[in-house]
Amino acid sequence: MPLFKAIRILILLVILAAAAFYTKTQKLQSRSWSAPLDVTIYPINGDNNSPIVNDYINGLDSGVFAPIDGFIEKQSQKYNLVTSHPTRTHIGPVISVQPPEAPPPDSNYAAIIWWSLKFRYWAYKYTPDSDFNLRRIGVFVLYHEATEDRHLQHSLGLDKGLLSVVHAFASASQDQQNNIVIAHELLHTVGATDKYAADNEPIFPIGYADPVQSPLYPQSKAEIMAVRIPLSATSSRMAFSLNECLIGEQTAREINWLSTN
Repeated sequence: MPLFKAIRILILLVILAAAAFYTKTQKLQSRSWSAPLDVTIYPINGDNNSPIVNDYINGLDSGVFAPIDGFIEKQSQKYNLVTSHPTRTHIGPVISVQPPEAPPPDSNYAAIIWWSLKFRYWAYKYTPDSDFNLRRIGVFVLYHEATEDRHLQHSLGLDKGLLSVVHAFASASQDQQNNIVIAHELLHTVGATDKYAADNEPIFPIGYADPVQSPLYPQSKAEIMAVRIPLSATSSRMAFSLNECLIGEQTAREINWLSTN
């Protein structure tokens, strides 16, 4: 093997090893819950620089996202975490460059991996490097005009890199449900898994807020990783706000709030 090629392979292996070590360290630090996680919301105009979306983004402040911290703090209280404030969420600068388009939910694993690598590089390139560390989550929120019957692209949270991309509506009337999606994707970054089926219905029992309730239906709250409240065995509705959500035991185990033993 030519010496130059061998050196290139060695350098690549060193880079991959360093990235794996950093990712592992980041995972351990972010899921120790020994100190608050910093959560930075980066607004993005997702509708071709729509003036309506720009006006909405210009009116945002960190107070819009305060219910996220309140929800996570309240849910954490029964798990005796070291920190009493698991997250501290604030708004960051507006990002003018669109992130790589995420693959459809039914994409194969290779497509998702390739997108995640591109997304992580994009986040590194277009946000200040000092904004990211072992305990900071970056949430890139693409806002869209809230038109009737509009369906947004699927949001994603990476359990490697502490990054997520969220599609949300640019309307004050949608702020509460936007916060549900942000909290859902935020929890993905620290290990939580989805608890709904292919038809978007909550999975019993892990996707139910109270799976031992009798009678079982209707449920009064949504498990945050299912986001919908089961009304019957075949129907459900989206929670209106984080006040109608909770973090169930399975999710608590996944994010290291409960022992897996």
